[in-house]
Amino acid sequence: MKRALAWTGVVMMPIVVVGGLALAARDVALPNIQWPTQMQHSAAAKPFTRNDVLPGRMTLQPPVRGTVARGAELFDYAATPAEAERAGRELVNPLPADAANLKRGAVVFANQCAVCHGAKGLGDGPIIPKYPNPPSFTTDKSRALADGTLYHVITVGRNNMPPHGPLVSREDRWRLVHFIRILQGSR
Repeated sequence: MKRALAWTGVVMMPIVVVGGLALAARDVALPNIQWPTQMQHSAAAKPFTRNDVLPGRMTLQPPVRGTVARGAELFDYAATPAEAERAGRELVNPLPADAANLKRGAVVFANQCAVCHGAKGLGDGPIIPKYPNPPSFTTDKSRALADGTLYHVITVGRNNMPPHGPLVSREDRWRLVHFIRILQGSR
């Protein structure tokens, strides 16, 4: 038995050494050796084509119910006034109102909000002659809104304001809340 193992080692050692040298000297820019199985030449199905094998006879299938995309934000508040009030009670701004967050909030406000709300949040943006005036941030009603309610309005929209949740990241929405408070003069 020991003699058979010794001969196996003697025979296998050169094979392992030669194989290792061949791998070390391989040009990685060249494609791998292809065995003639024809699998590398199979036609891929187009996403919106008919496929009788799959459910619904379509190649592209909808996600399974309850699936959440990686990195997606779960926001369990509907776009209703009652849910906005609930968000105001439950959501708290996790970011500090420091200089960096306020500076970023000012940039996001200028890019996303000022076109309707105006540079100072008075509801007098350059697009206003074509659309109804949005509310001014300086009114008592706007000042009375909780941070969570402002975040809710930015995320899902309200009245004529479309939702900005898909356009503005979660952190930037909270930074916007801080910047709106600066425009209101409450900080």
